[in-house]
Amino acid sequence: MYWHKYLVVGLYLWALICSLLPDSSNGLMRIKLRKRDLDLESIKAAAKFEREHKYLGSSSSSDEDIVPLKNYLDAQYFGEISIGSPPQNFTVIFDTGSSNLWVPSAKCYFSIACYFHSRQDNVQVGDVVVKDQVFIEATREGSLTFLVAKFDGIFGLGFQEISVANVTPVWYNMVQQDLVSEEVFSFWFNRDPSAKMGGELVLGGVDKNHYKGKHTYVPVTKKGYWQIEMGDILVGNQSTGVCEGGCGAIVDSGTSLLAGPTTIVAEINHAIGAKGVVSTECKLVVSQYGDIIWNLLISGVRPDKVCAQLGLCLFNGAEYVSTGIETMVDKENREEGVSAKDPALCTVCEMAVIWAQNQLKQKGTKEKVIHYINELCESLPSPAGESVINCNSISNMPNITFTIGGKSFPITPEQYILKTGEGISSVCISGFSAFDVPPPTGPLWILGDVFMGVYHTVFDYGDLKVGFAEAV
Repeated sequence: MYWHKYLVVGLYLWALICSLLPDSSNGLMRIKLRKRDLDLESIKAAAKFEREHKYLGSSSSSDEDIVPLKNYLDAQYFGEISIGSPPQNFTVIFDTGSSNLWVPSAKCYFSIACYFHSRQDNVQVGDVVVKDQVFIEATREGSLTFLVAKFDGIFGLGFQEISVANVTPVWYNMVQQDLVSEEVFSFWFNRDPSAKMGGELVLGGVDKNHYKGKHTYVPVTKKGYWQIEMGDILVGNQSTGVCEGGCGAIVDSGTSLLAGPTTIVAEINHAIGAKGVVSTECKLVVSQYGDIIWNLLISGVRPDKVCAQLGLCLFNGAEYVSTGIETMVDKENREEGVSAKDPALCTVCEMAVIWAQNQLKQKGTKEKVIHYINELCESLPSPAGESVINCNSISNMPNITFTIGGKSFPITPEQYILKTGEGISSVCISGFSAFDVPPPTGPLWILGDVFMGVYHTVFDYGDLKVGFAEAV
């Protein structure tokens, strides 16, 4: 007659025991992330590294290969894994922009390149052990990159298509060994600078406490990186024009900033008051061709044909070439010592046309449009990549809005401005940096931690899609 009481007590104890079990018991693993402060010197060094080492490909000698390092100098979020038995702990960046697991070797010599050889061992991630995982043991590390950084290695979460030596990524093995209940992982970055917890990587699903509303999902357009299609970008309520027809975007947890085409970053810099380097070529194009650009646009010439008609851009589909015919513009340039058909002048001309076209849509006069383009010439990102601004002007800056999956994803000034230091020593840095990739691959954006901190991000490996929802 008392069996129902024992059943109730038994069910209560079972529920209590289940609540105490780790999340990995139901295929969901949580990796607590820590955060380090970002400083101006790290951003400068990161920008320099990007300029000198973009898209390093692997090469090989007799028994060594070179790891194609990307820039981790400005990486902020990291967590812990362990390898081997007894387990040895490593602090790693969980990076959706690469695919290998690699850690430093005991025989480490600091030099420019990073050589490696592969090893196989068990890797513990959260509460589960991935068996027979091949990882890269680095025997040489770039001196500046890792002396400055606060982590040991990289835990790649990209696709096998970009894996060095075609090594099976850890995430793939986690799925194949049935260690996760869903082929999904998600990032939540805590942007509260005073919080002890930097964020959380959830492997095998999502935590509903990390976001509100529903995720907007878009398909992966190119496997390798987590690359998606992105639409127009707005500064305030005005279109920048560059991505109206679509731009590729890589969602990269291993990059702190938002990186995009110089054309757009210059417009953003101008809008937020960030000063870069005055481009001589930019000023030259505006002064010599500003009126002609205006006249061609209002006469109905297609924007992508304007610079070709000026003789500044001649393109055969693969490279800039000369027709061997001297136009009136060529003659004037020759007499003034200016080289037409210069790729730098062509690039600046194309930017000026885009800027002018955007202002025409706003029904600006010729004088106002040319004056605006001249101002943008002074807002081009500096070669070092950093754009310092006045911290007191943040409240007057516009929102920057990204269009993804037909939906608007605004970022406020408080979210895209990075502040370092305190009091009179504080410095405010734009969260946007220039990153130019030519067609057909580009234009390309890198949506780093500045974006992922605002929007909880889901990486769906099973259905090959990425989702964004407002983070909480």
